[in-house]
Amino acid sequence: MIGTSAGRTAGRLPDAANVVVIGGGVMGTSIAFHLAEAGVSDIVLLERSDLGSGSTCKAAGGVRAQFSDPINIALGMRGLEAFERFPERPGQEIDLRQPGYLFLLTDKEQVAAYEQSAELQNRMGVPTRLLTPGEAARLNPIVSLDDVLAASFHPRDGYCSPESVVLGYASAARRLGATILPHTEVTGIDVNGGEITGVHTDAGTVRTGAVIIAAGAWSASLGVMAGVSLPVEPLRRQILITEPLPASLAALVTHETPMTIDASTTFYFHREGPGILLGMSYRDETPGFRWEYSEEWLPPLVESMERRAPALLDVGIAHRWVGMYEVTPDHNALLGTSTDVSRLMYACGFSGHGFLQGPAVGEVIRDLFLEVAPAIDVSPFTAERFASGMLRGEVNIV
Repeated sequence: MIGTSAGRTAGRLPDAANVVVIGGGVMGTSIAFHLAEAGVSDIVLLERSDLGSGSTCKAAGGVRAQFSDPINIALGMRGLEAFERFPERPGQEIDLRQPGYLFLLTDKEQVAAYEQSAELQNRMGVPTRLLTPGEAARLNPIVSLDDVLAASFHPRDGYCSPESVVLGYASAARRLGATILPHTEVTGIDVNGGEITGVHTDAGTVRTGAVIIAAGAWSASLGVMAGVSLPVEPLRRQILITEPLPASLAALVTHETPMTIDASTTFYFHREGPGILLGMSYRDETPGFRWEYSEEWLPPLVESMERRAPALLDVGIAHRWVGMYEVTPDHNALLGTSTDVSRLMYACGFSGHGFLQGPAVGEVIRDLFLEVAPAIDVSPFTAERFASGMLRGEVNIV
């Protein structure tokens, strides 16, 4: 969660705003920053709790361009470029490390799919390449590769601090004139004749003609307030951080070791401070806001660790937490402008890769608000695709 410098300052809800951004995670703060930087005045960002307290600051912090959909590749690559320049613009250290992402592939169908993705990434300027098991072993010497046929690797991928990214965007947006109001919950959105007229909160009502919904797993309920369908469901994901590594293991898994993912199970890990951050999707997880930690996922996690990185089983667990994925039916984002409600825009449903796309999405939504063509055409990601059956599957999911 973000402290006083990024959003706990007292502030009064203004009577009117040019645009109201709902959601104080990476998406909302990035959007507010990019709008303010472009000269948009009277921006109000509303967050029901602390900034970053939803999904953003419970993310693993991974940033990458390895995807199978060209839109995701473009958003990921533009995000990487922004993260690399973050200390200068908007001006915040984010502890960015770029040892690469290493996807381990264990069957021929996987290899074929990742080969196709790598070819597409290469055509788009991302130098991903497929490695032999021996090459993968040199990058991460603790992984067991007996059943691995190949690995996909992009050396510019990596991870950084989600809290610092939110802090950087929120602080810069405020410096540029945006009003950032944490602990202000949206309770209603007024729409009259297809036009937005105001947003109700527990601190009062603000008149506005434009709303941007960027509230992650909570976006569907906000869409309902405006009469718009945003098919997003919350899905619990859990992360562990180990105790400090013993010297022998710390020498093998360093901050130069890639974020390593078993593509078959989604088990992943990377160095985090003196320990290891690790996680995995739980296939029996059902949608819903479940914030309590559950040990139901431990047996499949331990099984995956035994097969892929058995040395980690001897390291104790120091921390654990629960976060929410915001999942859509095709595991791709909802990005666009409503066709039913004028000046209602949305950026949600990123299904686990929202943090890394936050910088690029801020640019896209800024351009949609200004009614200019974005540098990345995200029109296939509009919410209307579900009604028309135009789903877009993403292969490289963690």
